[in-house]
Amino acid sequence: MTDAAPRLTDSHCHLDFPDFDGEHAALIDRARAAGVHRMVTICTRLRQEPAVRALAEAHEGVFYAAGTHPMSVADEPMVTVEDLTALAAHPKFVGIGETGLDYHYTADSARAQQDSLRIHIEAARRTGLPLIIHARDADDDMARILTREHAAGAFGCVMHCFSSSAALARAALDLDFYLSMSGIAAFPRSDDLRRIFAAATEANFDRLFPKAAR
Repeated sequence: MTDAAPRLTDSHCHLDFPDFDGEHAALIDRARAAGVHRMVTICTRLRQEPAVRALAEAHEGVFYAAGTHPMSVADEPMVTVEDLTALAAHPKFVGIGETGLDYHYTADSARAQQDSLRIHIEAARRTGLPLIIHARDADDDMARILTREHAAGAFGCVMHCFSSSAALARAALDLDFYLSMSGIAAFPRSDDLRRIFAAATEANFDRLFPKAAR
């Protein structure tokens, strides 16, 4: 007797990217055959939300989230809380984002990114939907904003594709957020990242990362 195949959820994909034009049905069928029975496709620019919503509506097991990616903030109209909360009425809309801070390539828009992040946080509070965070080279600002905003009103959050510092991991875990472990954790030079995930799962973060502990 064999065990049943695992039922997996792909919590972060981008089915609307042009790479997949014309093959959505085949791609989703292949995913189901591999055990992926649910997918969350993420909209990174609100002007693309109708197309992303249409994908979710057209395919069973496909859901969606929407927001303004931090690297796109400078090129897009500033989102409003009302924009985001209105989307939450859709039965297949399951998350706010992705949002966050990215100073690696787009540090010149740091202030606008922070404003956008706070707007997304407020939408997450009002809707009760999880925030989907992208963070790169902005650990101090990210930890500060998430901690202060959470103190002002709780919200849920997943730190998508986490590849940041132990200190930011500590801040996120202190707020009961989730850390997303992606394929980056398997890279040869990702020893520090693997230690962060090991510490998070073994509940011994303070022992392994005393400098990040409070």
